[in-house]
Amino acid sequence: MTAPLAPLVSVVTPVYNGGEYLRECIESVRAQTYTNWRYTIVNNCSTDDTLAIALHYAKLDGRIRVLSTEAFLSIIDNHNHALAQIEADSRFCKPLMADDWLYPECLEQLVACALAHPNVGLVCASATSGTKVLFDQLPGGAPVTVLSGREAARRALLEDRYFFGSPTTSLIRADLIRKRSPFYNPDNLQADEEACYDILRECDFGFVHQVLAYVRMHAGSHTAANYYLFSLATCHTYALAKYGRTYLSEAEHSARLRQRLREYYARLALAVVEGRGEEFWAFHRRMLDLIGAPLNRARLARAVARHVLRKLASPAALARSVAGRLASRSRRTAGR
Repeated sequence: MTAPLAPLVSVVTPVYNGGEYLRECIESVRAQTYTNWRYTIVNNCSTDDTLAIALHYAKLDGRIRVLSTEAFLSIIDNHNHALAQIEADSRFCKPLMADDWLYPECLEQLVACALAHPNVGLVCASATSGTKVLFDQLPGGAPVTVLSGREAARRALLEDRYFFGSPTTSLIRADLIRKRSPFYNPDNLQADEEACYDILRECDFGFVHQVLAYVRMHAGSHTAANYYLFSLATCHTYALAKYGRTYLSEAEHSARLRQRLREYYARLALAVVEGRGEEFWAFHRRMLDLIGAPLNRARLARAVARHVLRKLASPAALARSVAGRLASRSRRTAGR
């Protein structure tokens, strides 16, 4: 696809102290086979060499610009600030996290899907993090799966599949971003998932069954930091509570929410046994209030009792649990 005929894609990277991986991230954009893009890097008051690296590439390539925030922003606020900078004439937006990088054909394949199916407003793809393929959880043998927004949301809410991926694996129609301010919910650490349910109320969903991005997992990443909080399971439940009635029948919503809350309290029981601190419990009290199901101490006590009884019934499982807790504490200490 030649640049004059191709719609403009606005690539955006919010970054704070991302110097270690930023060069690889930027180079992957410059290597795209799809060439009609402009790239905005938003530096969030970094104290490392992030700004110098970004400015270096801006001098090399006129399609790259660098902006800096006036004051430090929280991670979700910085993402919203970055999305607000997309070009007025862009048709699509490609978020790209500073830890990650894109395969050369990423933009070309995602845009091709969106152009072939004009009602599609959100396109996602597979990714890798080393040897493991991530997010390719939609059955079917075709290279591309296209679902109505309602069907995509129903599958995500009812089935234990997660195919929305991360911001790095998605392409979003720019008009869907412009009409939402902020695009991401600042109260939700996994706001990208919530945003998918929100925009699917008015567009279709496409998935490219091809590894098009590398999503980096490391001790300092947002994903790793939130793993300690069990935020993924929490925010899945929050998304269900917020959007379940939009896409599901009342019976489906009630049954699924009961199941999610059972799973949630099982995770909280593990947190009690592991002795998670006040930051953890403050986060979950707030999220459960947002879900509309405030923390129930009697229910939590029952979940802890069930957890302990299961472990006592299986000495091998108990030993693995202790080893896992020690390893988890070691990783947290190493990441500080």
